[in-house]
Amino acid sequence: MKRGMKYAALVLVAMLSLTACRSKTDGADIDLIHNPRSAQGYDNQEPMPILTFDSEAHDFGRLSSGEVISYSFHFRNTGNADLVISSTSATCGCTVADYPKGRIAPGDEGYVTVTFKSAGKAGQQYQEVTVVSNAQPSISKLHITAQVGR
Repeated sequence: MKRGMKYAALVLVAMLSLTACRSKTDGADIDLIHNPRSAQGYDNQEPMPILTFDSEAHDFGRLSSGEVISYSFHFRNTGNADLVISSTSATCGCTVADYPKGRIAPGDEGYVTVTFKSAGKAGQQYQEVTVVSNAQPSISKLHITAQVGR
């Protein structure tokens, strides 16, 4: 019986950690967010947004513990349909992302701004931000690094 309770507690902790950093859709058009073509692959025949970042990684360099610092990842919709970013999530609560709400027309640009809070951190830090959209591919990964000293 004790083994079963330990297993259930472990599963509960895992589930809570996976959902801790998720964002809401903030009123975005659900039909655009749950685009079945995003999962199936882009066939160049139907209109489809493409989320293209100039860079998917940024190194903040050396930081002092307690600094709060942000970086804006520039992107463009290089597809031929409206782009909607539905959510972002990070590997840690110390990292949050802000993104445009609503539709981004083909050819339009925007920023996903990632903020890292270094309080309580020390040494080399690596955080990943997942961006979910109706684009092909539907998931993009942004990476930040920093060396935090005390």
